[in-house]
Amino acid sequence: MSQDLGTPKSCFPLFEQDEYQNMFTHKRALEEAHGEAKVREVFEWTTTQEYQDLNFSREALTVDPAKACQPLGAVLCALGFTNTLPYVHGSQGCVAYFRTYFNRHFKEPVACVSDSMTEDAAVFGGNNNMNVGLENASALYKPEIIAVSTTCMAEVIGDDLQAFIANAKKDGFVDAGMPIPYAHTPSFLGSHVTGWDNMFEGFARTFTTDATREYQPGKLAKLNVVTGFETYLGNYRVIHRMMSQMGVECSVLSDPSEVLDTPADGQYRMYAGGTTQTEMRDAPDAIDTLLLQPWQLQKTKKVVQGDWNQPGTEVSVPIGLAATDALLMTVSELTGKPIADTLATERGRLVDMMLDSHTWLHGKRFGLYGDPDFVMGMTAFLLELGCEPTTILSHNGNKRWQKAMKKMLADSPYGQDSEVYVNCDLWHFRSLMFTRKPDFMIGNSYGKFIQRDTLAKGEQFEVPLIRIGFPIFDRHHLHRQTTWGYEGAMSILTQLVNAVLEQLDRETMKLGKTDYNFDLIR
Repeated sequence: MSQDLGTPKSCFPLFEQDEYQNMFTHKRALEEAHGEAKVREVFEWTTTQEYQDLNFSREALTVDPAKACQPLGAVLCALGFTNTLPYVHGSQGCVAYFRTYFNRHFKEPVACVSDSMTEDAAVFGGNNNMNVGLENASALYKPEIIAVSTTCMAEVIGDDLQAFIANAKKDGFVDAGMPIPYAHTPSFLGSHVTGWDNMFEGFARTFTTDATREYQPGKLAKLNVVTGFETYLGNYRVIHRMMSQMGVECSVLSDPSEVLDTPADGQYRMYAGGTTQTEMRDAPDAIDTLLLQPWQLQKTKKVVQGDWNQPGTEVSVPIGLAATDALLMTVSELTGKPIADTLATERGRLVDMMLDSHTWLHGKRFGLYGDPDFVMGMTAFLLELGCEPTTILSHNGNKRWQKAMKKMLADSPYGQDSEVYVNCDLWHFRSLMFTRKPDFMIGNSYGKFIQRDTLAKGEQFEVPLIRIGFPIFDRHHLHRQTTWGYEGAMSILTQLVNAVLEQLDRETMKLGKTDYNFDLIR
């Protein structure tokens, strides 16, 4: 093949060479593939209202779900605690998927082990796998905590984690004093946000159910913050920064921002940063625990309110101006600390940016998809900017969330033409991008295939993707950014308005034809 060692080419443009193209032609002939005309005919049909109606009548098939499975969320939650090794009771392939998924998003190695259940464990149970797995994990990686979650196989056969862990400690496979929080996380129920919530409940159950200790909410002049499943590492840092600027002592319960963003200084860190055992044990003595993504923190809320006897104040995810205002005012009310002048100044800068960009964003139509809290927060911010979020989809949203979304949209002049979809996947969303064409869509990397399909129908049908969400596989370093707080709103606003301006440049750069609007100043 025509590859030059001196100037190696990647698959593009290498595969454009004649010898590769000829090979592809022969392959299609061998497979008796349909010709271009038939492919085009079927493609065009999939962009119609007729096809959308058939698409939405599906009952027993999911195509490209806009969600991941429970154990993925459980692993992320475990990574947020100091010197903790996530341990998945299930097959090795599942853990390879979790690690690869996070590797591709964070561009970092992710520590996570499996006890490699195979066919014999599926028949006889995985107790022996758990014994040997915990023994090896403890000896090889020397964690202070091992956090156990499950995959489909373990759940289908009904393995009892509580009994297995107790037996492993009793029989000396692992130190009896090692904390081993656990959560049952069946992949065939819920989603990654459910798994995060379940694992956090496991940590709370392990560290805050001491019958010999009487918890006293407010004893410690501090707040707890629970983020839920969150992959923008800047969001953890902005919470710490805002609390510090207000002089509020704060514990972010599960903070993976260090272990997923370690420096390249010649030293490998399997464990870095995270919430300490002491912080977790003291959590019930805080003034309150703020739930920043309340739609995904149902079990956490029950723990905070029922076991810790705290209010468990729910705060809408702090995306945008009003939501950040609400968070800071809540913190001020709970702690008696005034909102810092530096934050007021930062707020003013955001308002100035919103005014500067308003003329370009006003009336722009957006489709967006993702997890319930993220989608609700993004929708609220779009409405603040005068944008119109016309097509909104959350695969793991429920009917209560859908009702709350519809009310928020009905209360805004920019939400009157909006539709909200739950229990729908990205193949549904693809249909909607043709029949309810917005100007842009907001979502994770999987949306690039939808953008490609809309462009294939014709330039006038293209719906460009603005990458905000999880996972982001095909762009670098976006996971380090901030989407929460005034700082995060500035970042999102910058991304949105520049996407609008870049699209306008693409549409007006035809020399001698549309360059009357190919302006230097926007």
